[in-house]
Amino acid sequence: MSEAWIIDACRTPRGVGKAGKGALSAFHPQHLGAAVLKAIAARNQLDTALVDDIIWGTSAQRGQQSGDLARMAALDAGFDIRASGMTLDRYCGSGITAVNLAAAVVGSGSEDLVIAGGTEMMSTYGNPGMRNSPFMDNDNLRLREVHPQPHQGICADAIATLEGISRQALDEVGLVSQQRAGRAIAEGRFSKSLIPVYRDDGTLALDRDELPRPSTTLADLAGLKPAFHAMADHPLDESGMTYRELVRMQYPDLNIQHVHHAGNSSGVADGAAALLLASPSFAQAHGMKPRARVVAMANMGDSPTLMLNAPVPATLKVLRKAGLSLQDIDLFEINEAFAVVAEKYQRDLKLDRDKVNVNGGAIALGHPIGATGAMLIGTLLDELERQDKQFGLVTMCAAGGMAPAIIIERL
Repeated sequence: MSEAWIIDACRTPRGVGKAGKGALSAFHPQHLGAAVLKAIAARNQLDTALVDDIIWGTSAQRGQQSGDLARMAALDAGFDIRASGMTLDRYCGSGITAVNLAAAVVGSGSEDLVIAGGTEMMSTYGNPGMRNSPFMDNDNLRLREVHPQPHQGICADAIATLEGISRQALDEVGLVSQQRAGRAIAEGRFSKSLIPVYRDDGTLALDRDELPRPSTTLADLAGLKPAFHAMADHPLDESGMTYRELVRMQYPDLNIQHVHHAGNSSGVADGAAALLLASPSFAQAHGMKPRARVVAMANMGDSPTLMLNAPVPATLKVLRKAGLSLQDIDLFEINEAFAVVAEKYQRDLKLDRDKVNVNGGAIALGHPIGATGAMLIGTLLDELERQDKQFGLVTMCAAGGMAPAIIIERL
């Protein structure tokens, strides 16, 4: 096996992912994907005819996001028609998985130059053709009986209850996310990777992240009502089964305490991101300077009913593959799908909190599902360079009870 080098990374700002409210919500998903593909090509003076493949993550592949978004976005971006593309879905883990697969095909020698990333337009959710994801499909009764899978927010509340993690602790995670994101924005820490998005007429649509609220206080968070209490008891279908009862199929004595709300859960967002990966021989032959190398990759499954607990075992697995310890990792990015995910991750692994999500996370910045993983890898790379550090690890929970992980080394 050869190495896979990361040459560059870029992302759009995260826009509010609600139709008519976010600055990106009027865009077609392929246009947003095209924006980062154009940028990665321009930033690296790339002959797109040399791109072997484009591997893209998009979770809700329905409605406007259906079809092969990677290929359509590449054509929309004006890429040479020889640059092929494929689109995958590992729910929230799609962006990391796209990068991992790109690194695998480059490292194996199958390809020399691959772009990986993802797009998610959450503002399209609810549009015609955007039906529920399979894990929340009310008609999937056989799977429900074997592996009951509630809504993610109810899973988050269930985990917090099982772990004895208080709402105050989770609100503190939300507060730190806002504070760190606010500092990162004020200090321009995202500027290396952040690209502006323009409309077809050339006018600027968005050049900053829309969701952060750096002035948030603990008192503000304490005043928010729990988001998932009513949902937990709403009948799913004619049977009268509820999400709470799905949890109790596996945890019959669990009395769920509802502790998550809009201020300690990830923001609904639109966005896209891209990374350029190359083999060492190709990069050297074409004058490309690597910024990092992919050290190791891993995937892990865990309880589908709790859904959000795979990042810890995924982290331990990828460390074993890399031959590294937790102490070797300089910076961690764990997606803040819900505050309990980040809190449990740091508690279980006994991490130095000053090494985790140092520029905030999805609670402050938003979580455009299929793009987030690629965004986090780019953010981690920028921060390793800023701090002159060596190793970074990215992981995130994904629906169905999964987590991909990746370790990179700054070069």
